[in-house]
Amino acid sequence: MTHDSLSIHGPGFREDEQGIAMLSILMLMLMLTVLGIGAMTITGLENRVAGFASSMEGSSAAADSCVATGVKVIQQVLDVSNGMSVPTALLNNQIPPGPVPSGNKAQVELEISGDPTALADTPTGPPFPAGIVAAVPNLDVIVGAYRVVGDIDMLYKKPRAGSGQQFGAAYDGTAVGAGSGGIDYFYSVDCVATNTATGMSSRISAIYSCLYNEGCTRKL
Repeated sequence: MTHDSLSIHGPGFREDEQGIAMLSILMLMLMLTVLGIGAMTITGLENRVAGFASSMEGSSAAADSCVATGVKVIQQVLDVSNGMSVPTALLNNQIPPGPVPSGNKAQVELEISGDPTALADTPTGPPFPAGIVAAVPNLDVIVGAYRVVGDIDMLYKKPRAGSGQQFGAAYDGTAVGAGSGGIDYFYSVDCVATNTATGMSSRISAIYSCLYNEGCTRKL
């Protein structure tokens, strides 16, 4: 009568070792695959975040440049040599095209002069805020990959402050101080920059104080 016993040196044990080794390799490959997928996902997410941040910076810069352009338009219209009119060189039907749509020239002039008949508008919409009836861009330009539209609104005006002596002597200069009827005009310049490919947009608004035939100062 004979008995078979399992030996660590026998063929049965070697087969078990091969099975365990195969299982270990498969587990290792699975772990490496999961780690690889995770690394690729994180890298892709980081790239998307970096691209989003770069796009936001670009749209903000484009909107900010529109605000600066709006202030220059205001200064040109308030310049005594232009008689409260938008200079022809600033219209978009010129070569090179300017920032002011030629069809909105009259609207821009009404808004800069503070005429109460000027249309209450915004640079974009609908929907519109309360009291706004239309989107009539006063500025419309292409800045790189962005289309930028802007709205100029005169908020209010007030005589420039001065002492009694300054008032009597026109101390601040011709057509500048309270003594010569100088008036500060306060404007809102509202700009929206939209990436033409992605649709991402940034909006920047600023308040400026401007003096007829002089410069403008940012207030907010």
